[in-house]
Amino acid sequence: MDLPTAATPVDHTRRDFFRQAMAGAFGAAAMMNMVPAAIRSQAWAAGSDAPEITEVKVGFIPLTDCAPIVVAAQMGFDKKYGIKIIPSKEASWAGVRDKMVNGELHAAHVLYGLIYGVQLGIGGQQKDMNILMTLNNNGQGITLANQLKEKGVTSGATLKRLLENENRDFTFAQTFPTGTHAMWLYYWLASYGINPMQDVKTIVVPPPQMVANMRIGNMDGYCVGEPWNARAIYDKIGFTVATTQDIWTDHPEKVLGTTAEFVTKHPNTALALTKAILEACRYIDATKNRPEVAKLIAGKAYVNAPEEVIEGRFLGHYDNGIGKKWEDPNYMKFFNDGKVNFPYLSDGMWFLTQHKRWGLLKSDPDYLGVAKKVNRIDIYTEAAKSLGINVPVDVMRTSKLMDGVVWDAKDPKAYANSFKVKA
Repeated sequence: MDLPTAATPVDHTRRDFFRQAMAGAFGAAAMMNMVPAAIRSQAWAAGSDAPEITEVKVGFIPLTDCAPIVVAAQMGFDKKYGIKIIPSKEASWAGVRDKMVNGELHAAHVLYGLIYGVQLGIGGQQKDMNILMTLNNNGQGITLANQLKEKGVTSGATLKRLLENENRDFTFAQTFPTGTHAMWLYYWLASYGINPMQDVKTIVVPPPQMVANMRIGNMDGYCVGEPWNARAIYDKIGFTVATTQDIWTDHPEKVLGTTAEFVTKHPNTALALTKAILEACRYIDATKNRPEVAKLIAGKAYVNAPEEVIEGRFLGHYDNGIGKKWEDPNYMKFFNDGKVNFPYLSDGMWFLTQHKRWGLLKSDPDYLGVAKKVNRIDIYTEAAKSLGINVPVDVMRTSKLMDGVVWDAKDPKAYANSFKVKA
């Protein structure tokens, strides 16, 4: 091979090389700008599966079902997937919502219905949202003040009778207008012929503040997650009139939620986060691990409640505070061979039917279309399969609620408008 003997040919060759390289780069960039963002992110994911960011700030509220976030962070499940989960204790669900929407939180342990409320702009700023997985089923409750027990109230039927005979305002608290606890409370009351929009007053109280507010007489009852129902019994100020698994066995509850924008920009991080939390859910669901987890989350940095108050119902040991004790087979589940975690489209659609029922939505939305947009079955499926976890074949599931009404998502509009008691 002949070597060049003058500078000019070499300079010319270099100029041509850089000119062609730069043209190619700008051409590729221009072409990529013409490709939809979702496809560009997939192309990036195909090129590298490394998380785009390594520190992921995940919000949570002090509740027993925040356990997957805490366990994933404290027991190193996050490190396996190249990320560090930074749990962020929040004061209220409204705070969680706002911080997710403005990007202060990357993701959160959050109420299923809250995500759908933000997606549809109910009561606040609209933002496209994603659910990566369901965190738990069951394990919430409805607590009534001991003063009602003294007036003969021990059930929904006896509460209905008191409301009819005592001429005063009765106040019930839930944790967020579009959230799960509001929907469980409303459904339970309505099943006994009590219209939550007309017959009682409802207020919003953050979960950790429920017990203190009942103690000073601010409400007659509330619906919240554990351990704040068990804590009312422990403090001798209230009793459990119903568990949410009484209302709907294996109902969807908290989810791993985030914005659609976060997933588009950080698809690998979203997948890594889903894998880490899914492993944590599987770990927690082993009964032998639950006492250890109860001790972990009881600390001031997390739930800040006595370990024994958390552990009882966490293990399925129930005491309603007025003489009934039982072992509940439908206690709080976090995994159940993956059945808990799959983001069924029908679960999301159910919350929309209740939002319509109670006047939070003025017209029927595209129930299935919204659920397909929010629930990221694709991301969950990829995470689950990589962990050897079975994925349900059907994206819908059928359930019978406490009043015998079956929810199968086949005609959500008819279902939403079929209830006698509604707004």
